[in-house]
Amino acid sequence: MRDYRNGCHYLFAGLELSKIVKINNTFESYQRLINFYEENKDKVFSDIHIELQQWFSANMSATLGALLDLLAKNFNDFSFAIPKNIEQILLKNDFLTFYGRKREFDVNQTTIRYQKITPKDGKYFNTYVVDELMGRDELPKMSEAVKAKIVESIYEMFVNAQIHSETENIYTCGQFFPTNKTIEFTIVDTGIGIKEKVNNFLQIILTSSQAIKWAIIDTHSTKDVTGGIGLALLKEFIEKNNGKMQIVSDSGFYEFGKNGEFSKEFQGKFPGTIVNLQFNTNDNCNYCLKNEINVNDIL
Repeated sequence: MRDYRNGCHYLFAGLELSKIVKINNTFESYQRLINFYEENKDKVFSDIHIELQQWFSANMSATLGALLDLLAKNFNDFSFAIPKNIEQILLKNDFLTFYGRKREFDVNQTTIRYQKITPKDGKYFNTYVVDELMGRDELPKMSEAVKAKIVESIYEMFVNAQIHSETENIYTCGQFFPTNKTIEFTIVDTGIGIKEKVNNFLQIILTSSQAIKWAIIDTHSTKDVTGGIGLALLKEFIEKNNGKMQIVSDSGFYEFGKNGEFSKEFQGKFPGTIVNLQFNTNDNCNYCLKNEINVNDIL
């Protein structure tokens, strides 16, 4: 018997573990989670033993939770082997409470709680974003109008998943990383991906990453794909804030940040769409909308 006294469970030696190693909001991290899903998606009535190793960015709980729910549809059960440092943060952000564990109080207030929200609960999601994300003191200073626009843009992503993706649930989570001076905020659905919607509308064959790049352009709008998928204003804010935006859908990856745009195809597919927003908290700017500027104040 292997002793996981510093982790979540005791597991018997000899059982094959699904190892998930070093998840930290990179292309490689998403590829590892896709690999985990590809390795387990055909299992039925199985005990899937998950070992998290080295590092797990807490906001990625939204991605892992979405994948586990898909695997659970095949009547699979899960157990975890988790080092103490990772386990503590996943207890504080409520992720492990969905798997029978008791939540720990987040003394340092770095977590944005993991939530699984039905598409009908848009009002709750909106309140969650206001309270858990936009209410954080670590964010750069901004007017109430800017905050409202950011909330509106994030809510539009929820509505897009609600209407167009046909997902059963929408998963969200976040984390403040004091050392890196960033807040990561992640929204995930397990519905129809961007590639299928865009290609059906355009009647051409784009790769997944090409379809993502088409969908985020503000002027591109179809009855099936919302133009900009709620990210036009967010992209502008992230550019000024030196933050980062990542989108994963099907086999496509798209990233926008201070180093410009980057896109690539995964080996394998993510069964839905992930949007991850990174806000730079080391930002002394004070943001407001153009129409809020009073010319008399600057004369």
